[in-house]
Amino acid sequence: MAKVVYVDQEECTSCGVCIDELPEVFEFDDNDLSRVHNPNGASEEKIQEVMDMCPVECIHWKE
Repeated sequence: MAKVVYVDQEECTSCGVCIDELPEVFEFDDNDLSRVHNPNGASEEKIQEVMDMCPVECIHWKE
C-alpha cells in the first residue's frame, strides 16, 4: 500500500513552505492552515523533501 501524506493542522503554523514548494499537493484552507488537496500531485521523494523542510514537522505519512 502506498503512503498517503497529511498535515496535522493542530501543529501547522501557516508558514507556507509546503505550499511554496509543492502547490500541486498543498494549499491553504479557509483558516490559512496547510492541507493536502492532491496527495498524488508529486512523487513520494518530492513530498518527503518538503516534509523535511517543514519547520514544525506537521506533515506526516499515513500508511
